[in-house]
Amino acid sequence: MKASYLFSVALLFLFLSCNKETSNERPNIIVFLVDDMGWQDTSVPFWEERTPFNDLYQTPNMERLARQGMKFTQAYSCSVCSPTRVSLMTGMNAARHRVTNWTLRKNTQSVRDDEFLQQPEWNVNGMSPVEGTKRAVLATPLPDLLRDGGYKTIHVGKAHLGAIDTPGSDPLNLGFDINIAGHAAGAPGSYYGEQDFGNGNPNRTTWAVPGLSKYHGQDIYLTEALTLEAIEAMDSVVQTEKPFFLYMAHYAVHTPIQGDTRFVQKYYDAGIDSTEAKYASMIEGMDKSLGDLMDFLEEKGIDKNTAILFMSDNGGLSAVARGGEKHTHNLPLSSGKGSAHEGGIREPMIVKWPEKVMPASKSETQVIIEDFFPTVLEIAGIEDYQTKQDIDGVSIVDVLEGSERTNNRPLFWHYPNRWGPSGPGIASTSTVRSGDWKLIYYHKDRSFELFNLKEDIGETSNLVKSQPDKLKELARILTDYLRSVDAQMPTDKRTGSVVEMPIDAIE
Repeated sequence: MKASYLFSVALLFLFLSCNKETSNERPNIIVFLVDDMGWQDTSVPFWEERTPFNDLYQTPNMERLARQGMKFTQAYSCSVCSPTRVSLMTGMNAARHRVTNWTLRKNTQSVRDDEFLQQPEWNVNGMSPVEGTKRAVLATPLPDLLRDGGYKTIHVGKAHLGAIDTPGSDPLNLGFDINIAGHAAGAPGSYYGEQDFGNGNPNRTTWAVPGLSKYHGQDIYLTEALTLEAIEAMDSVVQTEKPFFLYMAHYAVHTPIQGDTRFVQKYYDAGIDSTEAKYASMIEGMDKSLGDLMDFLEEKGIDKNTAILFMSDNGGLSAVARGGEKHTHNLPLSSGKGSAHEGGIREPMIVKWPEKVMPASKSETQVIIEDFFPTVLEIAGIEDYQTKQDIDGVSIVDVLEGSERTNNRPLFWHYPNRWGPSGPGIASTSTVRSGDWKLIYYHKDRSFELFNLKEDIGETSNLVKSQPDKLKELARILTDYLRSVDAQMPTDKRTGSVVEMPIDAIE
């Protein structure tokens, strides 16, 4: 009897030990998302050659991450923030989830219609995990699935996933166990602790960053405060030996452009324009945050079991914005935030996954933000899951493990909205990239731009007239996709009719 009991205890101990070992082997995952960071806003070159911007910006920790991981030279997001973030959290393309512009106030369109086009009834309230939220996309959020799969889920920084007073505005409703500083707004009231991050300023109430009162009145930059909070949250999970998912979603480098005093003086000393000097210091502060997180992982001995996915939510602000300033350029790419041109949608992306991703490697595979959803779940080993939504994203784990795809999958963007500033490609548009070719359809006048990006990365030569067959081919691909997801189109105020699909504008 005693021997049988001891044998049973031994079996139980072995079972628990095996389970513990399995749990420890599951990788921690960090998605490090920067706001409004352009493709060239880094010392890491993502083009075939270095540019003056790669020498201007100082991002040694991005360089460090690239040495340890894989650099993606053709990675894409949406051209504005909320659509990108909802695509990341749902795996859906913006044409399907219909959160096609940035969100803020409940049941309220962010930007007024222009004189020619009336925007469709898009999902102004963002995403929702529960039924009954009008003008919101119902979806199973990524962190919900990770939490169900045994992960401790941490949100730090900018959320911007749902309008004020809707379920999607609070990350705790979207599957996060911990929410630090995330709410409905997409910009901070202030980056300065001395200004309480916008709290107490009656003109910035909507944008005041919540949950960081212990730093109020201190000489601390928001990026640093968020980093300290992220490290503390990770440390609390490490002690439980559970795997964690950290969504490190910085407010930086979004407006307001407020210099990070730790770094800005050297840019002034170099004679750089004041606005661009402040912006460069914000980039460097973001990079220090990345380095601090990587240092923490190494100090805790968990860096070999942690995957890091670095990305920006849209291109840098190169158009003249509402405040009358622009602060980045994105060259050789054309245009920037809000644009269907490459400067608005092509982003810096680096992935580190020890023993899976070859260090200092590079991939030309074309990827898009909704691919993060199935990729993160596959990295986590979560395979058998169900969602309320159809998933458009495709896992790139095979690419991370060394496969190079043929780039024969079309990528799609749909922005039947008005952003505000003007510039190349900044308009109500639908877009497809197929291989080296890219077609942009302008809703206002039913015109097209056709580019061969391999030969013309700056989108300087519109080939519509010289390539009529390619125009029709891509217009058909784009039309078929838009119809398949029941994409919304704006209405032409001059005729009262819904804007026709791309192929119909040709035929």
